[in-house]
Order: sequence, then C-alpha cells, then structure tokens
Amino acid sequence: MTSRIAITGANGFVGRALTRTLRDAGMQPVGIVRDGATHEQGDETVRIASLDAITPDAFACADSVIHLAARVHVMRDAATDPLAAFRATNVDGTLKVAEAAMRAGVKRFVFVSSIKALAELDSGRPLNETDERHPPDPYGVSKAEAEVMLQDYGALVGLEIAVIRPPLVYGPQVRANFFALMHAIARGMPLPIGAVAARRSMVYVDNLVSALVACATHPDAANQLFHVTDGEDASVAELARRLGQHLKRPARLVPVPPGVLKMAGCLTGKADQIDRLTGSLRVDSTHIRDVLGWSPPFSLDAGLAATAAWYLASRPAASGRTD
Repeated sequence: MTSRIAITGANGFVGRALTRTLRDAGMQPVGIVRDGATHEQGDETVRIASLDAITPDAFACADSVIHLAARVHVMRDAATDPLAAFRATNVDGTLKVAEAAMRAGVKRFVFVSSIKALAELDSGRPLNETDERHPPDPYGVSKAEAEVMLQDYGALVGLEIAVIRPPLVYGPQVRANFFALMHAIARGMPLPIGAVAARRSMVYVDNLVSALVACATHPDAANQLFHVTDGEDASVAELARRLGQHLKRPARLVPVPPGVLKMAGCLTGKADQIDRLTGSLRVDSTHIRDVLGWSPPFSLDAGLAATAAWYLASRPAASGRTD
C-alpha cells in the first residue's frame, strides 16, 4: 500500500527535496502550502490561508504528517515582539496543525524542530537528546515550547509524535550564511577564519530528508526525539577549505586568532555572529542510528560537492568562472 504523507511547508528548501524523495520512492506526497505560494507542478497540493485556518480536510487519507512550516530564524527581526511572533506560528500554529491531523485520523506527526531548541553551542561534548533545553533566542524558545506542547498533546490524544532536531541544513538551493560563504570563496575573498578550530555539526538536506522519511514510516520512531547530522564535524576552517576544493577556487584563509575576532565582534556590534563562528556546536546523532538503524546516505564531502556543483551551475558569474 502506498504511503500518503502530507508535508506542510512543501515549497520550502527542505520541503522540495522531501517531496522529490517521496515521489521517487513511490510514496504519495501531499504538499500543504499557503495561498499564492508556488509549488512543483504534478504534485498534489492543498492550499491554506494560514496554519490557524487549517482543517482536517487538508490531511484526508494521510498516513502521517511532516510539519516543516515555521517562522524561521532571521538575523534582524523586524517584529515588535519577536518571541510572540515566533510563538504564534511555531507553537500555536503547530498545535493547530496537530489537532487537524489528529481529527483527520493521522497516526504519526513528525515535527521538524531545531538544535536551537536545545542550545547554540556545546559545552565541551556533543549535545544529545537527554540534555536540558537552554534555547538561546526567541526562535529556539518557540521550538522548545512546541516540542513540549506536542509531546504532551500526543500523549493525551494518542497521536504518535516524532521530533527531529537538525543543526545547520545545507545543499543545493541553500541560502543565508552558507551561500554567503560559498560566494565569498568563489570570488576569492580573504576570510579571517584560518585559525578557527571550532567544530560544527551540519546535515546535508538529502540526509535530513532520509531521516524524516524514516521518522514518518518506521514503527519505532513513535514518540521519539532525534538529532540528525552528517556524522562528521568539520572545523570552520576545514569546511571552507573543502568547499574551495569543490568550487575549484582555493579558499583564501587568513589565520586571525579567535580572540581577535571576538574583540572585533564586540566593537562592530556583531558579537553574537562571531560567537557562533568561533564556538563549537557538535551534535550527537547516535540515538537515531541505534533506534531506527538509520545512517546518513551521503557523506559530508558528497553533500559539499553537490552543493558546490549547484552553485557553479547556477551562479557562473558569481564564481568568477567563464568556462
């Protein structure tokens, strides 16, 4: 029997990759997107005005729901009350989706949280699922509250909840800081990160998608909380070097001591950004391997290669290449 999996936020970065993977695996993805949003032709689509307005009809005959839709973290939030804005979508909106799914008879609800629900940096060892939550910002607070709310709701009504916390997600069509790093390397810009030894866990988008499918379909994923990574934690400097290799443009890394970078961050009002750049964020993903038998189908290097290839193909002018 073909699995029918509903995906909120199906038109986003992860949602598009997830939809393609489900389709290629012979499953039936149902994309749930906002009115007016673009979505790939040929896929079944349900359009909604907002998460608050969602009804059980959106999940008709769905076996499971993967909830990607969220108010995402931004560097400069224009909201008057950012925490209230994050809670409205990421907590209240998530509960509305879970309630509608439950009333439609859905058995499994997969919530895509964030490592920010737990912490911004590790404390000398990789973060695991049993660590106490200390979210660093309003976005992380909203994701942490949504995790607890869903777990309580699922226990109350019998809805199976699976929560997955990815760190930074990258891959073709990535934006924000990861894209900016590739762009800087491709343009030959000097980067003051040659001495940054801090290691950061990441997850290639197709690895995350693989884990999400496992959470939606594996019987042992019910009522579990998982971290998911590529399984290799490169340093910031090593990440830039490896991206440079795949971009065919050696990264120009300047070995500025992290202490100097932190001082510059304080002077320029970018202390938070520098702390994230120079701090370690290693995430332990052995739990999902042990419980579900899952392992990432792609290595970190394969993910970086695919991402760099997409960049070169789509931004030849930005990369400085003319061939």
